[in-house]
Amino acid sequence: MPEIRQSIAQHYHKRTKYDPETITKKSQGLDWSKQPVPFKEYKIGSAFDLKPYLQNKPESYTSDSKIRQWQRLSRLLFSSYGLTAKMPSLGSAVYLRSAPSAGGLYPAEVYLVSRGTSILPSGLYNYQCRSHSLMHFWESDIWRDLQEACLWHPALEGTQLAIIVTAIFYRSQWRYEDRAYRRICLDTGHLLGNIELAGSITDYRPHLIGGFADDAANELLYINPQQEGVIAVLPLADLLDIQQNLPAWNTALPSRTDTDYPQISDGELLNYFHQSTRIQLGTTGNVNLPVVQAEKSLEDKYNFPFCQKISTVTNPIYWGENLEDLELNIHQRRSTRAYSGEDLTLDELKALLNFTYQPQDYINQNLDNCPDYFDLSLIETFIVCSGVEGLETGCYYYAPKAQELRQIRFKNFRRELHFLCLGQELGRDAAAVLFHTADLKSAVNQYGDRVYRYLHMDAGHLGQRLNLAAIRLHLGVSGIGGFFDDQVNEVLGIPEDEAALYVTTLGRPR
Repeated sequence: MPEIRQSIAQHYHKRTKYDPETITKKSQGLDWSKQPVPFKEYKIGSAFDLKPYLQNKPESYTSDSKIRQWQRLSRLLFSSYGLTAKMPSLGSAVYLRSAPSAGGLYPAEVYLVSRGTSILPSGLYNYQCRSHSLMHFWESDIWRDLQEACLWHPALEGTQLAIIVTAIFYRSQWRYEDRAYRRICLDTGHLLGNIELAGSITDYRPHLIGGFADDAANELLYINPQQEGVIAVLPLADLLDIQQNLPAWNTALPSRTDTDYPQISDGELLNYFHQSTRIQLGTTGNVNLPVVQAEKSLEDKYNFPFCQKISTVTNPIYWGENLEDLELNIHQRRSTRAYSGEDLTLDELKALLNFTYQPQDYINQNLDNCPDYFDLSLIETFIVCSGVEGLETGCYYYAPKAQELRQIRFKNFRRELHFLCLGQELGRDAAAVLFHTADLKSAVNQYGDRVYRYLHMDAGHLGQRLNLAAIRLHLGVSGIGGFFDDQVNEVLGIPEDEAALYVTTLGRPR
């Protein structure tokens, strides 16, 4: 009986694994003369300057309704993807943004589509983060075209604004080659996490759409699909307009599963894979039905007999009056470069997990108690604790429904963590290292090859919440997208089909 061929998503994941035997052979010196510029500029169009409307405190809002709308939109975009620091580097400058990006390459671009509001004429806008402005580069009403590209998703019926996030592939591929697609989706997930939280701060509710007709969405923005591709659409419901207080809908649709792919050369795999995960216009999907929330009684995936179980129930993090501290934390977030090796407390770890996985605990602070993800049921969380007071060293499975840690391995893994994080001291010196994984074969069976996007964007979204919670608690945090994949599975003791998606290190900064 012939062997069933892996899907292109499984093939891509296996082929882009880092392996200790081959990573030095594959790595090449970077051509710094070809380093991509992480900004897209439009030379023609009308610029709308958002800087005058940046306000740190909601009470500074004017009574003028149009100015209030400008203030809200300005803060939303700045907290989502604005420039928050300028750092000198090799005789030039590196601009840091509110959302983290691997290697500071920022592959995501942010566009705004207006249906025609009192402040924004209808058409297409690009967010120029370097000048914190909107460039109105297409003035025609294209909202109906957006609805068609999004397969008539209900969230676009009553909203007036939508954010479109694209990926400019070469920005990350220049450094990370074909594996860059993983990092592009993780970085987009960081951005989606910021948009969701910034929406709560500014009274917008983003409705995430991952199921859309790719070619139609790309044509809508007049972008070259070989260089740039739409990766997420987010209609913005205005929560101050009662008619835009909308239910949640399905965020993800399946694509085809491609098992009939040719032999693909190195350097061509990323683009081929992305194109294979497209949804074609005319595809029908059940997007009109509200999301059916999972039953709270459903069990978490792993429930090992006789393992030690530690409750993670705790008081929620307080984000200040009107979420002022959350907004400040978004602006101040930085990735930690080195840890001291000191322990975290168990209460600190519980608080990190609570903000990341238990949004229902934050409804009293006016945060969305059920933010949009693609499908969190596909993602599992493991934590290797090397220095958490009150916890034995070892590997734990985090059960978010039961809100408990379940110990599955008893060992100090600092040496293994140092190795699997490509020799980065962050892995060795961190007090805890959190891993997001997914059963890739099962996920592909549910959503087709497009699920690879969904998994990594969801992992990035969770990672960004961990980032912000750590900064709030004055802890260090750094996400790692480069690791020895198979060694992760060995440390966690999980099967080969469980794909490692993302690593987040946590500890006390040096």
